[in-house]
Amino acid sequence: MNYRHRFHAGNFADVMKHVLLVQLVRAMQRKEKGFFFLDTHAGRGAYDLAAAAKGDSLERAPEWPGGVRKVWVQEGVSEALREYREIVRQFDAENGGKGDTPRFYPGSPAIARALMRVQDRVALCEKHPEEFAALEERFCFAPRTAVREMDGYAAVRAMLPPLERRALVLIDPPFEAVDEFALVAGAIREGLARLAQGVFAVWYPLTERARIETFFAELRTLELPSTVAVELTIAGERAGLKMRGCGVLVVNPPWKFAEAAESVAKELARLLAVAPGGGARVEWLVEER
Repeated sequence: MNYRHRFHAGNFADVMKHVLLVQLVRAMQRKEKGFFFLDTHAGRGAYDLAAAAKGDSLERAPEWPGGVRKVWVQEGVSEALREYREIVRQFDAENGGKGDTPRFYPGSPAIARALMRVQDRVALCEKHPEEFAALEERFCFAPRTAVREMDGYAAVRAMLPPLERRALVLIDPPFEAVDEFALVAGAIREGLARLAQGVFAVWYPLTERARIETFFAELRTLELPSTVAVELTIAGERAGLKMRGCGVLVVNPPWKFAEAAESVAKELARLLAVAPGGGARVEWLVEER
């Protein structure tokens, strides 16, 4: 799978990932002591949704109307979705959006940066030159934020353990490599060896169930600490969608994160559904101890 993010910005998978990212950051901030946030595949950090309909050579249907747009206009959403929406709306306004519909969408770096306290620290990594240039331009002057042009998997080895001894690592690769899941598993192995109590969050697409189960099986060979996977599907298998869902796997999930994440996934399954058969699923690879 080649997940070119600028064409998918603000879609249902972004909503799922970013709502849960907000929950993870807030869970880390229950303690006064600062923590280190590492985004291994940061991308350009922000997206113009008007460009989402432009492919490399052909016009394409934008995906954000089925994602962030639905949250933007929906009344009566949960506190978790309200906080996420407020971050998106503020980012949109700061970048020139008009407010009636989203135009500018924050990537994970911008969302995390908006939540950071003075004692928290950020590192954003991206290896693709054009994406890195955009990322560096946006965040080079952000306080306590390092922007690095490097392979994200190497960053796990290079940047852990942090001085803070507390870390949230987001691994959100483009899934361009055929062995991407193996690379993710290797990064988790490296990360846990350097910081056993680190929180590692991995976004993954739901395209073939067999690939996910193979990935989970490989992870179980690592003698993991508590690990949970939360998945969202917006349609059943008969819908014929190339990607009908996504998941976020969290190693060392913070206290009560799984319950909050399950509630969010169920809410999003109702709000973002495009066909019958979707839903939310939670699987503990390793139960909480």
